[in-house]
Amino acid sequence: MRKIVLASTSTLFGQEYLAYLKPVMQQLFTGIKEIVFIPYARPGGISHDEYTGRAAEAFGAIGIGVKGLHTFEDPAQALLHAEGFFTGGGNTFLLVKQLHELGLMEALNAEVEKGKPYLGTSAGSNIGGVNMQTTNDMPIVYPPSFQTMGLVPFNLNPHYLDPVPGTQHMGETRETRIREFHTQSNIPVVGLREGGWIAVNGTEITLQGGLSARIFKAGHAPYELESGGNLALL
Repeated sequence: MRKIVLASTSTLFGQEYLAYLKPVMQQLFTGIKEIVFIPYARPGGISHDEYTGRAAEAFGAIGIGVKGLHTFEDPAQALLHAEGFFTGGGNTFLLVKQLHELGLMEALNAEVEKGKPYLGTSAGSNIGGVNMQTTNDMPIVYPPSFQTMGLVPFNLNPHYLDPVPGTQHMGETRETRIREFHTQSNIPVVGLREGGWIAVNGTEITLQGGLSARIFKAGHAPYELESGGNLALL
């Protein structure tokens, strides 16, 4: 049975890394001693080793070991033998480029579809969608393909922000950019607010975390889905 969590963010304001997700992590990775961490998104340009250390500290607090995928001589074999996976946030273009160039996107997808638990945050959640074309990140590199794992039948927009009434900011809102996306694609988009996550258990896909999400479908007005709502229908 598929066991997947796609979270908007790794860190809530004023909290430690992954702190708000620890109960979710404990349930998702029950019985697992060690996971493989995929550090390729490199938030703020930090090194793979530094990023892996950050993940190892958070998972160590719940008794789970972490090994960075970058440390394996054969990363495809590492995925094959891993008990579970965590992909952290950062730059989605960089993450997707590395996974495709190493031939790991399909390999990771295959292992998750077998039932190995997967946690993604931010960029790591983006790659759970159909493609990465609703990311907020700058295109600092050019991936061979925008296609991602398609673990859920829609795209995500993590860190979704609502328009601020009375603001003098003249740039596009998230809603505007997603409307632009829907002039080119019919893929639904879930605007995932901070503190929210998507839980996949087998064929069930639900919104969790106590916050509503903004749902966008081409040709339709956006609407709110409350926490606990069914996303499989998208």
